[in-house]
Amino acid sequence: MAESEPRLPYENRRQAGRLLAARLGHLRGRPGLVVLALPRGGVAVAHEVALALGAPLDVFVVRKLGYPGHEEYAMGAIASGGVRVMNPLPGTQPSAAQVDRVVEREQRELLRRESLYRGDAPPLAVQGRTVVVVDDGLATGATMRAAAEALRQRHPLYLCVAVPVGTAESCRELRSVADEVVCAAMPKPFRAVGVWFREFPQATDEEVRSLLAEASGR
Repeated sequence: MAESEPRLPYENRRQAGRLLAARLGHLRGRPGLVVLALPRGGVAVAHEVALALGAPLDVFVVRKLGYPGHEEYAMGAIASGGVRVMNPLPGTQPSAAQVDRVVEREQRELLRRESLYRGDAPPLAVQGRTVVVVDDGLATGATMRAAAEALRQRHPLYLCVAVPVGTAESCRELRSVADEVVCAAMPKPFRAVGVWFREFPQATDEEVRSLLAEASGR
């Protein structure tokens, strides 16, 4: 029997993570299970998933590439390992020079965040492991797609994308790069991720570091 969708809106990211974890119990005990969060918003969700599954938690940094002058709209994303995914809106085509400037800026921020969140510690190895990559939601899916494609290059045994809420289209498209996509709710019309949370504050670097430290100390 198919699971019913959770009642929306979620209270906050951590409650969403607990409800999402309940749909991932079949992965508990899989070889080398590890949970990776897309910071910053995905970390609170992933923290609850990792806790419920008894798995280690790490971050996987991805940066959205916003249109010059309209940064709230994504034309693509970059991820660790030099992966770039472009997904421009229909009828728009930024110049190569514009794209390069945005990529250069976001690459600097990606490296800064990796250093800030992890320090000198190496990232968790994923080769031959079961990887659950978590965000707080999927709108265009460009950020998660960049993450999934980058992780594929590191040869996980099994790759699961998990989010508490997303568009049906984005969840469907991600099935081409992940072994499994778990999207707890796909409301229509979607509008935006934050609509589906009562509390949806901007996550901070300090919160990310605190949750990672808490997870590593368990």
